[in-house]
Amino acid sequence: MKNLFEVNEPLSFPPLFQGEAVSGNTDPFDKARASATLGCDSGLLVHNVTPDQLRAAIVFAPEIPLEQAMAILPTCGIGFQNALGALAPPEVAVQLTWPGDIIVNGGKAGRLRAAASSNDPAAIPDWLVIGLELQLIPRSENDPGLTPDQTSLFQEGCADISPLRLLESWARHTLVWLNTFSTDGPAALHAEWRGLAVGIGEDTPDGGTFVGIDENFGMLLRQGDTTRLIPLGSLLEDTP
Repeated sequence: MKNLFEVNEPLSFPPLFQGEAVSGNTDPFDKARASATLGCDSGLLVHNVTPDQLRAAIVFAPEIPLEQAMAILPTCGIGFQNALGALAPPEVAVQLTWPGDIIVNGGKAGRLRAAASSNDPAAIPDWLVIGLELQLIPRSENDPGLTPDQTSLFQEGCADISPLRLLESWARHTLVWLNTFSTDGPAALHAEWRGLAVGIGEDTPDGGTFVGIDENFGMLLRQGDTTRLIPLGSLLEDTP
């Protein structure tokens, strides 16, 4: 199928970001991980925009241990929420979950994912990749009947939003929050994320109640009389 969102002019990304378009079935997340392993520059933004999905991934080169660097995952989530919130109609609510789901008007419309060169929380990783997946149109003609908990931008009144402009906006807003994180630490990120998060105070599928996050965005899960910490690094995907 022809990509309806192809443009002849290059996309406009902020400084430190370099765009790389891929097409067909190429997964930008896999491509970004492969490029990072080969030693590409930090800021590479691989993207694949098709009529039904926006997929993208950014390569980072943190200078702090992985346990702290994992805050880049919610940072990218906040950047995306700000980007879509600025482009969507005012009645559209955009929220985030701790595992990285993107919630639009109460339904899951996409997700963020992460991979790193190492899963050692005390080590500074050579690279960290954050991936984005967003559903633009319903997954099938039977939606939302078969998947009432899932949605798309089209279903939520966002059909007029250009995925390419949204991609550019995500990069810009993410850079703003990365600079905030770099200069001011995680406090401002915590405050912004809590205002966007869904699930705090609710029971989780694994049992227990999600009561909040620690300084490194780890999940605090209360089970009976005890509270245990689930590090954000537990969300990292294995690297092939």
